[in-house]
Order: sequence, then C-alpha cells, then structure tokens
Amino acid sequence: MRPGGGLPGVNIMSENHLPVLEHTIQKTNVWLKKLEEEHHLGTRHHAYSALRSVLHALRDRLTPEQAVHFAAQLPILVRGIYYEGWHLSAKPLATRHLDEFLARVAANLPPQFPRDALGVTKAVFDLLWKELDPGETAKVVASLPSALRALWPEAARG
Repeated sequence: MRPGGGLPGVNIMSENHLPVLEHTIQKTNVWLKKLEEEHHLGTRHHAYSALRSVLHALRDRLTPEQAVHFAAQLPILVRGIYYEGWHLSAKPLATRHLDEFLARVAANLPPQFPRDALGVTKAVFDLLWKELDPGETAKVVASLPSALRALWPEAARG
C-alpha cells in the first residue's frame, strides 16, 4: 500500500488531477447543459451533436486565419471538437446561401435528429455569442454573407 491508502501502481484521479483539464471539462459540460436545457435539445448527446455539427459547418466556411482566431476563444475540449477532421490546406467553402449552410449542418447530425438544422444552428450561434468575446465573435459574424449573419443573435450582427 502507498501512503494515504492507495494501491501501488493505481492512480487516483483526485491525486493527479490537472486543473486546466478539469476546467475545460466543466466548461464544456456547462455549454452542453445550456444547449440541452435553454435551447431544448433534449439530451446531452443531442447537444454535443448539435455543437459539433454547427462548429464544423462554421469552421469550413471561414478562412484558415479566421478559423484559428475563432478557435482560440473556445474551451480546450470544444476546440478539439472544432478542429476534428479539419485540413488547414483546404480552401474555405464558398457557402453563401442559407440552404447550403443548413444542408452541411444537417448532414453532420445523426439520423432522426429531433431538431431541424435551422433551430440547431440558431441555438449554437446564440450560445457562442453569449459565451465568447463579443468583439472577436463580431469579426467572424461580419465576415459571413448576410444570409448566414441572420442566424446569429441580433446583437452579434451589430
């Protein structure tokens, strides 16, 4: 036995925790809970799917520089979700129309998802606006075509 009662070779999470990781897990769970409860996305899994799908559609619409600046504001764990599957060398999608953007969101949602892509996108954009730096987020919103800007809360469209 080790001092403190633990078995040799067995790490107890509370003894070896990293505050930065605990903080990002907590922050991510808060975001998912807000999507789940405030935006009526049903379950934590649905909230995660919505967040991931909208973040990927937004990321793929931004230039690499914009995508990286935007990602810098995200909690570490959410940033990992955001970057999942991203290719820096890929050119941004020239999505200019609402239906094209929403089709990308819908394509990344699980089958029989309980909400439509429009509602999901508005919910995630509302969360991002409330949780991220307004000045930095406004720069991203301003770079989008008017049809996509309209999906953000009114205050974000400045």
